[in-house]
Amino acid sequence: MNRQVVGNHEIAAVVGDGSRATIASIGRLSPTLADALSGHAFGDVFSRAVLGRRERELATVAALGAIGGAEPQLAVHVAAALRCGVDRDELVALAEHLTVYAGFPRGLNLLNVIDRTLGQAGIEPPTPSRIVDLGDHETEATDTGGDGVPIVLVHALGLDRRMWQGVVGPLAARHRVIAYDLRGHGRAAAAPATTGLDMFSNDLRLLLDRLGLAKVHLVGLSLGGSIATRFAAAWADRLRSLTIVAATAWANPAFEARAVAAETDGMAAQIVPTLTRWFTPAALAEDGPAVRWAREKVRRAIVSDWVASWRALASISIETLLPSINVPTHVIAGEKDASTPPSLMQGFAAIPGATFDVIEDAPHMVALEKPAELAAAIVSRLA
Repeated sequence: MNRQVVGNHEIAAVVGDGSRATIASIGRLSPTLADALSGHAFGDVFSRAVLGRRERELATVAALGAIGGAEPQLAVHVAAALRCGVDRDELVALAEHLTVYAGFPRGLNLLNVIDRTLGQAGIEPPTPSRIVDLGDHETEATDTGGDGVPIVLVHALGLDRRMWQGVVGPLAARHRVIAYDLRGHGRAAAAPATTGLDMFSNDLRLLLDRLGLAKVHLVGLSLGGSIATRFAAAWADRLRSLTIVAATAWANPAFEARAVAAETDGMAAQIVPTLTRWFTPAALAEDGPAVRWAREKVRRAIVSDWVASWRALASISIETLLPSINVPTHVIAGEKDASTPPSLMQGFAAIPGATFDVIEDAPHMVALEKPAELAAAIVSRLA
């Protein structure tokens, strides 16, 4: 094996086009160090596929952040981590994790380097969030702020408000955008268990009150879409419009079966059937940040939270309410959604005046796999 050739190949893959100039610059002063960097560090160690490039860059960022005093190298490897598929929130979580083991100064220094590197890459910082008291539990809500007409986003079962992060930016150009964690999810995990859609809907009404939102555009996906539909039937006066994405109004025996499966087999056994319902095979094969995050959300879910939400859907009975909904309604389906296919979602036509769109090649978890297309579809009807 030509160690220099292999090492230079790996450096170029993770550092980018500037790597040749960096090695040449080091070599002018110390051929020994240049050889050690390309031949040993990258040729012998980094090139071994036992650890992926993404995992090695996460480990490198953590090590450089922990030792301190290596900020120039840290900036190079934060950028390399982004190039290797690490996303913004993973880097921020790494800085938070570092505070536990290396102390706050090291974690804060890493966070500063991450912030600068994200800015140079044109990546938006996370949306600010706040804790909101909903009576018997607390939730966390991200809120872009601003004077635009508010849009409230309600997430899917098993995930949390972060599901919407790829959708928030395009919507925030003209709107104030709020996304919150449902009872039993995210910051609201282990809250008193939901007894059904009515409880979820009451939580949403209280959230609007706490945030001082008199009237909003409401968007919900999957479980969130069912909750939004139930809310529209009860509190139409609080809505400017309703957008239902990849959701159902009809009970299905599979919902109770999924609750029982979690009780019987645990959450690890739910990963494969859940992700294959949520994503296309291509997205699963790529295993990008959205898929990795969704997998961890399922793996780490508290069984009782998961079960309560599936049983809320198992007891769904809102199809009879659809004709009574008096809110401008937009229904969005994913062309490749195996859970709530367009043929099922055509039933929402029972809502008077409802419009219907299908996003091409989109699976059930359209907000994670096709966020730009979903944001465009939402905005197209709000106008």
